[in-house]
Amino acid sequence: MPNSVPASIAAIDLGSNSFHLIVAEPSHGHIKVVDRMREVIRLGAGLDSDNQLKPAAMAQALACLQRFGDRVRHLTHGSVRVVGTNALRKARNSVAFLRQAESALGHPIDVVSGIEEARLVYLGVSHGLADDTGRRLVMDIGGGSTELIIGQRFEPLAMESLHMGCVSMSERCFDDGKIDAKRLRAAEIIARQELEPIAESFRAHGWQTVVGASGTLLAIAEILSSSGWSSDGITRAGLRELRAAIIELGSAEALAKLNVAVDRRPVFAGGLAIALGAFEELGFERMQVSDSALREGVLYDLMGRIHHEDVRERTVEHLMQRFAVDRTQVERVVGTAQRLFDQTADEWHLHDEESSQLLRWAARLHEIGTTVSHSQYQKHGAYLLQYLDMPGFSRGEQRRLAALVRGHRRKLPEPDVFATGTNDPQPLIKLCLLLRLAVVLHRARSVTPVPPLSLVVEGTTLKLNFPKGWLDSHALVSADLEQEANYVKSIGYKLKSK
Repeated sequence: MPNSVPASIAAIDLGSNSFHLIVAEPSHGHIKVVDRMREVIRLGAGLDSDNQLKPAAMAQALACLQRFGDRVRHLTHGSVRVVGTNALRKARNSVAFLRQAESALGHPIDVVSGIEEARLVYLGVSHGLADDTGRRLVMDIGGGSTELIIGQRFEPLAMESLHMGCVSMSERCFDDGKIDAKRLRAAEIIARQELEPIAESFRAHGWQTVVGASGTLLAIAEILSSSGWSSDGITRAGLRELRAAIIELGSAEALAKLNVAVDRRPVFAGGLAIALGAFEELGFERMQVSDSALREGVLYDLMGRIHHEDVRERTVEHLMQRFAVDRTQVERVVGTAQRLFDQTADEWHLHDEESSQLLRWAARLHEIGTTVSHSQYQKHGAYLLQYLDMPGFSRGEQRRLAALVRGHRRKLPEPDVFATGTNDPQPLIKLCLLLRLAVVLHRARSVTPVPPLSLVVEGTTLKLNFPKGWLDSHALVSADLEQEANYVKSIGYKLKSK
């Protein structure tokens, strides 16, 4: 990450319906928006029956990202965060697309989980509202998913991401553009079925206000206001009026009479059905609307990282507590891993803060799998880190962290385990080698510190140097390092100790 606060930061939201770019200037914990761009891509509609992105959809998306790239390519590394949502979570050929997309933008792309998307939505909405102490429920209807969050001030308390959005619901129930009472009621029932498993737990949390975010709910609120059906956000009565009106109009094309924007008409009925289902199933009477949502949340999250207030650190700390990690042991491993990293970063071109962070997190979490079973605990730990909800982490970051933990002991996995997404596997393999050495050196879990040592790397050869005579008097460490040399040989590296 940058060492100082950059003059400009940017967030890009690769949504299932639209792509959004927002550029801002950070100042004293706040942001001043200086530029916005939005293009309707409908990436979610570009998935075929096998969840493969169609060539035409990819071409349209890449052309948009080339234009976005013209605006942000010059910004410094770490000052731009790009997040992909439901369509890219589902796409089986996303790696090929992401490789080209990152080239077009000049910045990496994080595909985030539904729960992480919910957290970022809540962060954006809460920064855009008055700071009060009451609980609020935030709802965001996206193109392919709908996020619901209950929170207080800036902290989410309960989060869910549901597999329905304005694009997917419209394709399912209004694919030919026709709208009638029967189809709309069927779509509402589908929405309520998605909401049914979470409704009781959300009502148990309780809330004082309901806030809607993103395009669908903002468009509904605007129509209700301009038509005189609601003067204060979205109301249940207003939604009933709107429902009757679009049934009478009968088609997506006819929504022009309600001043629905051209690019929103094909997906409006699906979004409205989800809103109607939520009001019915969760018992809403009124909903405020917020201009801030995912992309603003990404900006504030990025500012936290720049100011070293990274939610990922809190997540790692929480996991250490949850899985009863032996803190004394992991801090020994962390310290040695960091010293080895510092000695090899120049030769191995590992200067970025992300590499150092990833190694540190992996060292702190490398033993979490022991709570499942000590046998093959590296595999259990890797599984947990890949599939747990980890606030602040993208899917790619979780896979990289899981790969390090999977490879930290015993036989090394095949190199393709380290090829996560669009990343070159070699930097991750190198980090894994450093973690393995740190773990080996502390295998005895001794309170006696490891002596001063140096690690020199020459291509694929690692030379570990101890004080004269130290290895001779520590036969077990010497034997462990000989065994480690045999392990790393399998992936083309040589380890020499003296």
